[in-house]
Formats: sequence, C-alpha cells, structure tokens
Amino acid sequence: MNNNTHSSDVIVIGGGLVGSSVAYGLLRQGLSVTVLDGADDTIRPSRGNFGLVWVQGKGHGMADYARWSFGSARQWPALRDELQAQTGIDVELMQPGGLHICLSEEEMSQRVAKLQWLESEVGDPGYRTTVLSRDEAAQHLPGLGPEVAGATYSAMDGHCNPLKLLRALYSANIANGARIHNRMQVSAIRQEGGIFHVSAGAHVWQAPRIVIAAGHATQQLSAMVGMFVPVRPNKGQVFITERVQPFLPHPTNYVRQTDEGTVQIGDSMEELGFDDMVRVPVNARIAARAVKCFPALANARVVRTWAALRVMSPDGFPMYQESESHPGAFAVTCHSGVTLAAQHVFCIAPWVATGLRPAAIEAFPATRFTPETEVKPYGI
Repeated sequence: MNNNTHSSDVIVIGGGLVGSSVAYGLLRQGLSVTVLDGADDTIRPSRGNFGLVWVQGKGHGMADYARWSFGSARQWPALRDELQAQTGIDVELMQPGGLHICLSEEEMSQRVAKLQWLESEVGDPGYRTTVLSRDEAAQHLPGLGPEVAGATYSAMDGHCNPLKLLRALYSANIANGARIHNRMQVSAIRQEGGIFHVSAGAHVWQAPRIVIAAGHATQQLSAMVGMFVPVRPNKGQVFITERVQPFLPHPTNYVRQTDEGTVQIGDSMEELGFDDMVRVPVNARIAARAVKCFPALANARVVRTWAALRVMSPDGFPMYQESESHPGAFAVTCHSGVTLAAQHVFCIAPWVATGLRPAAIEAFPATRFTPETEVKPYGI
C-alpha cells in the first residue's frame, strides 16, 4: 500500500444529508468510515432543502413509502436528541403538526381523495389526517387568507433547520472518527478479492463495503458496480424573507417560518435538466400563492432566493439497492433527505453493516426500473 492508499470498513461516497446520515449510522455500528465528498462546484440538493419533516400525503400509490416516512418522523426526536448531546447543535426540530393548504374546492377534493386512500392502505391508527374548512384552518393559522378553500391537518408533520442538521451530522461524524475528504471527484470503482478500490485523483481508498449516496452522480457511479440506479433532476425554487414577528405556529406545504424568524416560501417543480437558474416568473407565481395563503406576507421583503435540483427516481420514491454482481456495494438515494434522515441512521446503516435487508425497504429496490422504464407522476 502506497502513501496515497487509505483503508476503512466502509466508504461513503457523498457528503450531503443522505450520505452523512448513513455515515453517522455506520459509526454508531462501530465501523470505521471514510466519506468522500464532491467538488466545490458539485450540484448539492442538501443546500436547497425546504426543511420539512413531512408525512401527510406522501406515498400515494405506494403505501410502503407512507409507512417509511411515518416511521422516520416517529424516530426523529431520538435523532435530534442524540445529535445535540454529541455536538451541542440544536437542529431546531419542531413537530407541532402541519397543514396542507388548498386554494380551490377542486384541489381540496383531490387532496381528500388522496388522503382517504392513504389512510385505508397504511393501516396504522397513528397515521391520520383531519380535513379542515377554511375557518377551522384559520384557528390553527390566524393569518390565513380569505381565498383559502380549506386545509388538511396532520399531527405527524414538522420541520427543522436543514443547514443545522447537515452541520450537526458533519460534526458528529468527525467526533466519532469519520475521515471526511472534501473536493474528491470519484473517477473509478473496482472490486478485487472482496475489497473495493475507489479512486479520486491520485488517491485510492479501500474498503469491503461502499455506499453510493452521491445525489445526481449516483446513477453514473452505481453503474461502475453493476447497478442501474436512475436519477434525474427536478428543479424547485425557494426564497426567504426578512425576519418577521412569529405568526406561523405550524409548517405548511407552501410556507414555513424558520427558527430564526425568516419565512421560507417555495414548492415549485420543473423538469428542466440541470438548469438551476432562478427564474423571476416562477418566483412571482410562488409569491402570489403565498400571499393568497397569508396576505400579511405582501409587506415582507425578500432577502435571498435560490433554485435547487431534487434527486428524483422515475416514480419519485427512494431506491435502496445492494449490487448483485458486486456484493458489498450499496446505493442509497431519495429526494427526502430531511424527512428520511432518521431511517437512514437507524435502519439503512444497520443493513449496510450486517447485509440483512430490512423488510421495511422491500418496496424500494432499484431493480424495479430498467433503462426502458417510463417516467411516472411523482409519488411524493
């Protein structure tokens, strides 16, 4: 072994929310972990996250995803407490329940039908939502606008500060002995004698197990170890207002007030490839919708705006796969890195550590897709 070769129990490729969560979970399993993070100009969905720990409505068409999200939300307080105890960083998790606001009777009707299907399929008495009229919703959200048709409420929902979460995971990983290498563009992965050799520049890392959680690079890197893990970008634009007096006690699907007092507004979805430019007409539509929900926002000044690219599978659901041709190589990808962080720590990491695939993820193999798979409406 030369000076540019490094060994550990597991190599995690990707240092975003998904990779960092899995790495933390692996450290909890007592394994030595190397994290290879990308270059400074890498597209990073974790930096553009909306921060919701959200359950209601997720999984329409695949009840297993609804159960998976609900299970993660239930475990989130344990993750918050553990990270704060280890790092002193409060990720500002709040789970007061969330409201999905509907701006028309047609939207309300479609929403209710979706939730009725989910409740009947999930089969968990704790999984429930309440349909609220406009006046009932206003009791939860006093500043609600007159154009709101109604809302659905779920006690399962909440939010956190995603940047503080990423910082807490990074700090916890360092404190527990992870070796994190930044600005590493992985160029090759090969397996010899049960050991993976991961190359980036002049460096080579070795480990009997690897986890590919590299966001938009996941498909390309997974192909190096015999897996087809199709991902594509989906663009969302978000903006942040100045700090305002607390007025929003619950997160909503369009608008949430952060722990710092700013208001985060977003939820657009566009298929534009890797275009991450902010477009004014899209922000105008987002702002108009937010003002319909909360008229007081018309007077709030915008201080920052950005566009981020979600990592999406063809059906919008996660993919968790171990390579059949290269045992010990795992692909882990989803678009809900915040909501599913607890599952990635407490369930996915033990699977990587032991090789025992949990029943809870049987619905999410990457093998459900082929290169000919038709893209379907998102199940998010």
